[in-house]
Amino acid sequence: MPQSIVRHEHTHLYASQPQTEAGRQLSSAILELRHAEQVQADRSQRISGLGGIDLAALRYLVQARREEREISPKDLIVMLGTSSATVTNVIERLVSKGYVTREQHPTDRRAHYLLPTDSANDLVDEVYGAHHAAVVSVIDSLDEREAATTAETIRRVAAALDALARQS
Repeated sequence: MPQSIVRHEHTHLYASQPQTEAGRQLSSAILELRHAEQVQADRSQRISGLGGIDLAALRYLVQARREEREISPKDLIVMLGTSSATVTNVIERLVSKGYVTREQHPTDRRAHYLLPTDSANDLVDEVYGAHHAAVVSVIDSLDEREAATTAETIRRVAAALDALARQS
């Protein structure tokens, strides 16, 4: 009995149901998507062998490198929304696993940048590639009208949630 509650909790809406059947179906689909995203996040951590904050830091570093941007430990503190001590520990773990190297700042000998290694790039691609490819595959199967309607609906839901977050 308790496990069935856990297995189905993600399908429960903590508000009044939408007024129409189509609305209820859409609400259910959004809850299913949120659950699938959480399952993928758990899968990503399992595949990578990294904790959530370590994997987030590695993703940011890989993305920054792909955009030819330099990231310092101070940048990671802001990006991860955490403390200096936590970021120091994250960096140490990623360095010890061979995913990150430190590069001296060219003009400030006290500062350094964090660079992902090739194995970090490969790991991020492995962890997220199939997930993102599955999403793109479904999107590519939609016609222009379906894609536009879906995009508008998702944007409106996201905007409503962002507005709610700003109220807190």
